[in-house]
Amino acid sequence: YPGLGVVETKVAEGRAALPYIPGLLSFRECPLILAACRKLDSSPDLVLVDGQGIAHPRRLGLASHLGLFLEVPTIGCAKSRLCGRHEPPGEETGSHAELVDNGELIGAALRTRRDVKPIYVSIGHKIDLALALHWVMNCCRGYRLPEPTRLAHLAAGGLASRPGRGGTLPA
Repeated sequence: YPGLGVVETKVAEGRAALPYIPGLLSFRECPLILAACRKLDSSPDLVLVDGQGIAHPRRLGLASHLGLFLEVPTIGCAKSRLCGRHEPPGEETGSHAELVDNGELIGAALRTRRDVKPIYVSIGHKIDLALALHWVMNCCRGYRLPEPTRLAHLAAGGLASRPGRGGTLPA
């Protein structure tokens, strides 16, 4: 940051112990993500996660779960909404609308580009929503997804598509 250059890329390969079950993604993905994180030579100051933080029915999504294990600030940046309701955010880049579930503010629908669907930003661990929105917007470089999660998808994509791979997760 601020150039968003890649500092290092580490990948963990292995089979997920559980099938995908909506609402329980952290139990499937945490072990491989943590294995990739253990390979890092430097410690991250902030982790953006492709998944929910507290915008989760149990208020403990993948971003929150990882934050507890890693003991660093984490932000959930999800492509789809798991729970809660929101008004449509404005069409301008950076517009957001509160994501509320049963009267509780759990995140925001954030428009990262004009004419694209919003992403869902929520507190993972050790950060507030205003700061989470700030960092996510500052990590967007012309794509819908923030650069760290977009590059992680690209890093994992090549390995995940190889025959016999159960899944890979970059850190």
